Amino acid sequence: MALYEHIFMSRQDISAAQVEELTKSYTEILEANGGKVTKHEYWGIKSLAYRVNKNRKAHYTFLNVDAPHAALAEIERQMRINEDVLRFMTIAVEKLDDEPSIMMQKREERSDRPNRGPRRF
Repeated sequence: MALYEHIFMSRQDISAAQVEELTKSYTEILEANGGKVTKHEYWGIKSLAYRVNKNRKAHYTFLNVDAPHAALAEIERQMRINEDVLRFMTIAVEKLDDEPSIMMQKREERSDRPNRGPRRF
């Protein structure tokens, strides 16, 4: 099976519990079609760079998916139909990360940012 990272944005005016229900339903669809979700993260409400369907903010959800293409095509079809989902993106990857994503790490714990030294005023 192929490995994917999948992110979807849902409308700001639905609750976090409803976003969790969306995630659960998409996970069930994947499992019914022979795939599995190895990790899911709720990133919270973030501001958008520009308005998307009259929304300035959105709930972000991240999924690590190990599934055949047909299963992923089915959840993408379901997301196109659902009016609560604003955008989604799926990326094929070589391997899935088990550790928390950059968005879930605290600012101090991020190791990818070099120390820039003291500030000059």
